Amino acid sequence: MKASQLWNEYKKITPSIGEEFEAWAFGAEPDVLAQLVLDGTKTATASAFDLYQLDGESLPQRGTYDVILDSQDNAVCIIKITDVSICPFNEVSAEHAYKEGEGDRTLDYWRKVHEAFFKPYFEEVGLPFTKESKIVLEEFEVVYPKE
Repeated sequence: MKASQLWNEYKKITPSIGEEFEAWAFGAEPDVLAQLVLDGTKTATASAFDLYQLDGESLPQRGTYDVILDSQDNAVCIIKITDVSICPFNEVSAEHAYKEGEGDRTLDYWRKVHEAFFKPYFEEVGLPFTKESKIVLEEFEVVYPKE
């Protein structure tokens, strides 16, 4: 199903959401991570603040909705952003790592895989990735489809 189709289905039961939405897939293992979202295991994600700045993109906002896609650009679900914060990489909490739902859900695992994920993107744009690099932390809930 296309993102617009899923959005229109949800709009029938929640007309107040409006017309505009973002649709995206997780950068690493989109199918696995989308399934973790559907299962309720993954309720948070992280992205690099500096890359939003370079691309001139707006930061995620609490109360907005996104369509999560799989690796084939099929719509998987709609999430609502419930919290957004920014902190240095080395200050991301164990609680946030757990909410991301990946691997063994520990902070050590989170740091290892996210440093490996972020570094190439920083290098690509000529920026150093450090332990103090700002990270955008999002928390969300699945609003459609609900089990």
